[in-house]
Amino acid sequence: QAQLVESGGGLVQPGGSLRLSCAASAKVLAAYDMAWYRQAPGKQRELVAGISTRGRTNYPGSLKDRFTISRDNANLTMYLQMNSLKPEDTAVYFCNYGCSIYKWRQIGSWGQGTQVTVSS
Repeated sequence: QAQLVESGGGLVQPGGSLRLSCAASAKVLAAYDMAWYRQAPGKQRELVAGISTRGRTNYPGSLKDRFTISRDNANLTMYLQMNSLKPEDTAVYFCNYGCSIYKWRQIGSWGQGTQVTVSS
């Protein structure tokens, strides 16, 4: 399966912003919808946002007001812009690829993820 590499995490104060990146191959970006997940300590991994090959987006939870998913196929990268971060956003963030942002079916395997810690 195609490799995905997440980056951009770090330590940020509450109210701050981060932009996460997911490097993927041209083949994956051309053929599949993409998504960001996160897994907080002691919790199950949850789907944060999805973006279709045509740029349609879906945010299954309540993060739409603060998070924005985007993709730049030319630069082989997907992004997650996170604003107004809260301590409860602390998690390891993963990207993946699959089908149907409204009824997500994952195809890719998991990468290492990138740690986001929101703390003062």
